[in-house]
Amino acid sequence: MQLYNKLSSDERSRMLDSSNQRRITLSFYKYAKINDPKSFRDELFIFWDSIDVLGRIYIANEGINAQLSLPEVNLEIFIDHLNSIPFLNKVRINIALKHETKSFLKLKIKVRDKIVADGLNDDSFDVTKKGIHLNAKEFNKLMKEKNTIVLDMRNHYESEIGHFKNAICPDVDTFRDSLDVIEHKLKDHKEDKNLLMYCTGGIRCEKASAYFKHKGYKHVYQLEGGIIEYVRQVENNQLENNFIGKNFVFDNRRVEKVSDDIIANCHQCGEPFDIHTNCANDACHLLFIQCNDCKTKMKNCCSYDCLEISQMPYDVQKKMRQGQKNINDIFKKGRTSNITTFKK
Repeated sequence: MQLYNKLSSDERSRMLDSSNQRRITLSFYKYAKINDPKSFRDELFIFWDSIDVLGRIYIANEGINAQLSLPEVNLEIFIDHLNSIPFLNKVRINIALKHETKSFLKLKIKVRDKIVADGLNDDSFDVTKKGIHLNAKEFNKLMKEKNTIVLDMRNHYESEIGHFKNAICPDVDTFRDSLDVIEHKLKDHKEDKNLLMYCTGGIRCEKASAYFKHKGYKHVYQLEGGIIEYVRQVENNQLENNFIGKNFVFDNRRVEKVSDDIIANCHQCGEPFDIHTNCANDACHLLFIQCNDCKTKMKNCCSYDCLEISQMPYDVQKKMRQGQKNINDIFKKGRTSNITTFKK
């Protein structure tokens, strides 16, 4: 019985290169009571591995949060399997806007304390008392009302490349930080404003909307299915698209294009650009925006120090990393002062 990956990412990548099967990228989540997350995790791994599912899935006592890909020919089998699990029967599935064969290279199903690292004490409020869910048409209508405030519940590195028009985009590194920022900013509008929130697929808004209702906000709404489902409904129903830029996604695709607008800039030279990359120095791995010219000039590194280290023999780099702890700068996503910049 196989419960873990036996292939490396490189081996899996070569297998995918040689395969002619089209793969579908999708995501879903569900808050539900899972008494034995470890056993549930193992059951999922055994079956999903047998139908060539790859992805990143978190399971906790509070539910499941999944982003994955699988061969299109196995999609019906996969959905039938979900429907056979009582709390996942007819769960909403967000199909990606853009598919890529290598969006994931391993099947990672991990048991966590929470399916989203929200930093909240769930015992302090009722997480089931959520905001009102809106489809794309309803969202478009409400966002244009003068007493509506549109809230981006994602981190700054997500919203800097794409967001809804006139949205408040907190300059934060974590979801938990955004809650405090928004609460402080809107503390005088608990009764007179509509809080209209959105995120990538909807899961962060599930918790955020319940949190703000607990804090006394009377009119709380959330975008059903997040940006992914919004764009699908806009395209299928010929609705007005009020999202500008790209949608940041947490897999190897990095982004999904929603509009032609480029609203971000290269963190090194300042040229319009909106695709993130990770610094080639494994001891750094900073996520930042780097245009093609800077990528060539800096060999995919964020600074001259990292460039120098990345050119060293692998064994030397490995020895340098021994005992080194990650610093918070790795989460700054391009805002760290250590990044090398150029004047244009």
